[in-house]
Amino acid sequence: MSEATQAWDVVVIGGGPAGSTAATLLADRGYRVRVLEKARHPRFHIGESLLPANLRLFEKLGVGDEVRAIGMVKRAAEFVSPQHGNRTQRFLFADAWDKSMPSAYQVRRSELDEILLRNAAKHGAHVSEGCRAREVAFAPDHSSATIGVEHDDGRIEQVRARFVVDASGRDTLLANQFKTKRRNERHNSSALYGHFRNARRNEGEHEGNITVFWFEHGWFWFIPLADGATSIGAVVWPAYLKRRPKGTSVEAYFRETIALCGPLAERLKDAELISEVHATGNYAYTGDMTHGRNFLLLGDAFAFIDPVFSSGVMLAMQSAFAGAEAIDEALSNPARAQAALAKFDRDVRHGPREFSWFIYRMTSPTMRNLFMGPRNPLRMKEALLSLLAGDIFGTTPIWHSLRAFKGIYYATALLDWRNSLRAYRMRRRNLSEAESPAN
Repeated sequence: MSEATQAWDVVVIGGGPAGSTAATLLADRGYRVRVLEKARHPRFHIGESLLPANLRLFEKLGVGDEVRAIGMVKRAAEFVSPQHGNRTQRFLFADAWDKSMPSAYQVRRSELDEILLRNAAKHGAHVSEGCRAREVAFAPDHSSATIGVEHDDGRIEQVRARFVVDASGRDTLLANQFKTKRRNERHNSSALYGHFRNARRNEGEHEGNITVFWFEHGWFWFIPLADGATSIGAVVWPAYLKRRPKGTSVEAYFRETIALCGPLAERLKDAELISEVHATGNYAYTGDMTHGRNFLLLGDAFAFIDPVFSSGVMLAMQSAFAGAEAIDEALSNPARAQAALAKFDRDVRHGPREFSWFIYRMTSPTMRNLFMGPRNPLRMKEALLSLLAGDIFGTTPIWHSLRAFKGIYYATALLDWRNSLRAYRMRRRNLSEAESPAN
C-alpha cells in the first residue's frame, strides 16, 4: 500500500524523548507504529541536564552505551544563594536514599534526541521526519483517528491509526485542539538562554555538575557539556522579560541579566557567546486532560513545569513507559482499557505534582534557608536528594520523610512570617504584572 493509504496501530506525534520512547516500546510489543516528527534530526533543543533516574530508562531502551558516549558525568546539583553570601551548597546524588544512582549526564539534546529517534526506527517504528501533524479527527465511536499531515516538501497526507499518542512537546497539539491547555497560574516563567565557550567550571570530578544561581528576578542554570560548551539560561518572571527596553536586543538584555548575578558573571568573565540567544515565554503550563478513549498525551504535550530540577526528559520518558503500558492494555484487552487509561492518568500527573510543590516555593526565603543548610533528621535530606535524582516512581520509601520536610517548611515559614509575607506579596505582584498587557 502507498504511504497515504496505510493504517497503523499507533501514530506517535513528535519524535522527542517521549515520542521516541513510546514508539520503541510499542514496536517491541509488535504494534505497527508510525512516528510523525516535524523537524529533521539532529535539531537544536534546550534541556540538556539529565537525572540519575533517566539512566535506568536508557538501559531498558538499549541505548545506555550511546548516551554514555555523548554525556558529561554529573555527580551533583549545586545551589548558589546571594542571601547566604553567595555560598555554594552541593547535593551529591550518591547521598540519596537509594545509593545505586550516584550520577547522571549533561548532554546536547540534539545528540540525545537523535539517538532515541534512531533507536525507535531500529526497533521497527516507521519514522517520518520533516512531517508535521496539523490536526486529528476522531471517529465518532473512537475506533480510529485520522491525522492530517503536511510534509516539508508541501505534500499533504492523511494517516489513520487505532490509537494516537500526542508527544508534540510545547506545540501541545491535542491540548490546543481541545482547548484544554492552561497557563500555570501558580507559577509562570520565561527564559533567556545561550551557549558559551571558556566558562569557568568546577575542577576534577565535579566539572560536570549543574549549578543553579538564585538572583533577584529568578534563577540561572549553568550546565557544562562534553564538547567544551556551557549552556547558560535565566529563568525569570515574565514581567521581567516584558520590561526589556525597546531597542535592546535579546542578546544585550541577556548579558545585562547575567551582570545582575555576580557569581555567575565571574565564571563567565572570560567566556565567549557561541550561539544565538533564545527567549521564550509562557514557560509553565498544564492541561485539563491526559487522555481520551483512543489517545493520550505524553511529557510536555500535557504539562511543562519550571526546569529548576532538570526533570523534563525524565518525566517525558517516564510518561512514555506508562503510556505504552496503557496503550498495550487498551488495544489487546478493550474491556480493561478504561482502567488502564485511568492508571496512566494517575501516573502522568504524579511527577509534575511532586516536583511542583518544591518549584512553587524555590524563590521563598524559607526554602532557600532549608536548601542552603540541609539536615538529615528522619532521613529528610536523603529523601530530598532522591527527589532531585528523579527517584519518585519506584519503591524507594521517601514519602514520609518528604512530608516531614514539608511540615518543617510550613513551621519555619510561619515563624519567619514577615519575610514569608514579603516574598508572597512579591510573587503575587510578579504574577499580576505578567498578566497585564505589554507596554
